[in-house]
Amino acid sequence: MILSMTGFAAVAAELPGVTLAVELRSVNHRYLDLQIRLPDELRGLESALRERIVVELKRGKVECRISLNRAAAGAAGLAVDLARVGQLARASAEVQKGAPGAAPLSVGEILRWPGVLAEPTVPPEELAAHAHALVAQALAELRASRMREGVKLVETLAERCEAIEQQVARVAPRIPAIHTAYLDKLCARLREAGLDPDQDRLKQELALFATKVDVAEELARLSTHIAEVRRVLAAGGSAGKRLDFLMQELHREANTLGSKSVDAELSQASLEMKVLIEQMREQVQNLE
Repeated sequence: MILSMTGFAAVAAELPGVTLAVELRSVNHRYLDLQIRLPDELRGLESALRERIVVELKRGKVECRISLNRAAAGAAGLAVDLARVGQLARASAEVQKGAPGAAPLSVGEILRWPGVLAEPTVPPEELAAHAHALVAQALAELRASRMREGVKLVETLAERCEAIEQQVARVAPRIPAIHTAYLDKLCARLREAGLDPDQDRLKQELALFATKVDVAEELARLSTHIAEVRRVLAAGGSAGKRLDFLMQELHREANTLGSKSVDAELSQASLEMKVLIEQMREQVQNLE
């Protein structure tokens, strides 16, 4: 399966007192450029998470962002430390013994006392386990996203391959006639200039010129490269670099075809091929 380098995934989990969220963003890049942004509580996981992501992704500029958001006050519930309340009650009773006129602590004063209301917390090892699980889930979603994008790109490339093949099929049968017509035109101009095109020297020059403007080899190589593009697309895997090389070869042949052209239709076909190849090259830049 061909994968795009463009993708996005976001997952989150509600934990006691906190929300743990993971975002993965990926865009095209020549190599794998991975950036990981972690909260201080998970800073020690960077090396392990990096190794895990590198196994899954081969190319692309990838950003992994993990955030840890504390729940709003009261949203996650409040836990009362009864042991702490007991200590306050005993301390209050001792104070009242020593100072009988002192007012006892009210409920509000007890609840405001530091340590009485305990916010829910997640043990560090449990938080790390959740982070690893969310990253694995995000990687799966990112891969699915890149796969869907890859399918669309492959369809686009296949359409361009077919269009180039149609251009080759349209002009290839006309090559002998184009050369014959052009050589006849040259011979006619030579006769107008008072030269005999049947002279051995002129015949050799005309034959040499015919070889220089022969584009059959370029058309054959275009067909060969298109067949290789189709093979790479069918094989799947990390094919971006290989396809990028093939785009360069296709452009070289289409450009040579245009430079050797002696016919308006052949020149037009070369131009249309170069437009199609450039469209393919832009799409190939997004493939892993």
